[in-house]
Amino acid sequence: MLGGLTGWHLLIILAVILLLFGAPKLPALAKSIGQSMRIFKGEVNEMKKDGKDADASSEPTVTDSSAETKPKP
Repeated sequence: MLGGLTGWHLLIILAVILLLFGAPKLPALAKSIGQSMRIFKGEVNEMKKDGKDADASSEPTVTDSSAETKPKP
């Protein structure tokens, strides 16, 4: 499983968390963790998007020479 953790290990870890935080505080703790993960995921996606935008802007652009205005003689 997770680095050699079996079902019993996870059950003991959950029991210790329950004893430390208490049953009434667990929903608030889970909500806080969920919000933190949502913010983190949004920031990672934004960084990926910014990275793609930077890659696209670093490519040379081709301009149409006929669109340039030239002074008339």
